[in-house]
Amino acid sequence: MAGLEGIEQPRGHGRATAARWSPAVEDERALKALELFGNPTEAEVPLPSRPESAATARRLAQVVVLRQWGLSPKMTEDVVLLVSELVGNAVRHTGARVFGLRMRRRRGWIRIEVRDPSRGLPCLMPVQETDISGRGLFLVDKLSDRWGVDLLPRGKTTWFEMRVADR
Repeated sequence: MAGLEGIEQPRGHGRATAARWSPAVEDERALKALELFGNPTEAEVPLPSRPESAATARRLAQVVVLRQWGLSPKMTEDVVLLVSELVGNAVRHTGARVFGLRMRRRRGWIRIEVRDPSRGLPCLMPVQETDISGRGLFLVDKLSDRWGVDLLPRGKTTWFEMRVADR
């Protein structure tokens, strides 16, 4: 590392960090988020429009998709990523104080919705390999089976749907 030659790096911190993360800890945090904020499968969950709400939304998505709906870890990973992207857009681009998260399941499909008070439409932009931002809707477009925006009298709902195998 340029400029850091000869400086001893702290030892053991990487192991301590890795040891602290575990699926059980994440499950515990996800269940706590469900308890604190509510279940997005039962009603829309309002979250403050702050960057840290993305972590809450990811945890809610994780516990619903993996534990409540019993879908695969890969499906859970994709949903969590796309929820993070939609929430990031709501926080960064709408000027809202609050946004809502809702998750629905019907035969063969899941649907995730993020509602905000802005009527500004999201725009799918072309993405280059070297882009460091602006990939959110590109990912939603590539990983979901369909997505869209429903304009409301006061705001909009941005959503995506994914096919799932019913048992």
